[in-house]
Amino acid sequence: MILFPNAKINLGLHVIAERQDGFHDIETVLFPVDLCDALELIPSADGKTTFMASGVPVPGKAEENLCLKALEVFYTHPHTRALILAQGRGMNIHLHKVIPPGSGLGGGSSDGAFTLMVLNELYGLNLTDEVLMEMASRLGSDCSFFIRNQPALATGKGDILEPVALNLSAYRIELAFPDVHVSTKEAYSLVRPRKPMRCIREIILQPVETWKDILVNDFEEPVFKMHPEIHATREQFYVRGALYASMSGSGSAVYGIFSG
Repeated sequence: MILFPNAKINLGLHVIAERQDGFHDIETVLFPVDLCDALELIPSADGKTTFMASGVPVPGKAEENLCLKALEVFYTHPHTRALILAQGRGMNIHLHKVIPPGSGLGGGSSDGAFTLMVLNELYGLNLTDEVLMEMASRLGSDCSFFIRNQPALATGKGDILEPVALNLSAYRIELAFPDVHVSTKEAYSLVRPRKPMRCIREIILQPVETWKDILVNDFEEPVFKMHPEIHATREQFYVRGALYASMSGSGSAVYGIFSG
C-alpha cells in the first residue's frame, strides 16, 4: 500500500514558557500543505522488517527513522499487540523523501503518522483517530496532527490540538528552501519565552492581508540573525507580492501566501 505523507506549515508561533520537562509551551496554527513524501508498506512473507529510503538524504541512522519507531509503537500498543501477534509481524518499508529534513515542515512526523495509518488499514483493525493520535503522540509533539490532517491550533508542547476553521483554498502557497540547516534545540535556546499580546487563533480569523504586521513566529528574530539568507528568502516573497510570508516552525523552510 502506498500513501503520500504531506508537509505542514506553521501560521505564527509563540514560545510562551519553559516547562519542567525540558520542553516549551507554545502556541501555533498547523496547516497542511501539498508537498509530499511517498511511503510504501508491504507485509513481508518471512515476518521480518526491511527499510529502504530514497530521494532527499535523511541524516542519522536508518533504525532511528520515525517510520520504524511507528512500527514498534503500533506492534506493542495495548490496543493492537494481541491482534497483531495472531496475524504475524513484519513489513517491507520504502520511504521516498521529498520534504527536506530539518526544514520545519514536519516531514518526519508525517511519515511516522502515516505509517500508523497504513498499518491500521493493512491489519484491518479499524482503530479510531483518537487511538491513532495517542500512538502518534509517542513519536513526537506534532505527529498526532497528521492523523486528522486538518488546520489546528497546537498548544502545550505542540501536542494539544484544537480544530480551527481556516480555508486558504482561494490563495496560493509557495515554499522555498534556503540551503541551511537550523538546529531546533539551538533555536529554542535563543528564544526568550513570553506571553503573547494576542492569541494566534484570533489573528488568523482576520483577512490574510492583515497578517504581515501581527502574525509572528518567535523563532524568526534569532534565526534570521544566524542565517540572514533565510530572512532574505522571506523578503523576496514580499517583493514578489506575497500577502504574508514566514519561516515555518524553527526553519529553515520559508513560505509565501499569494492571492489566487
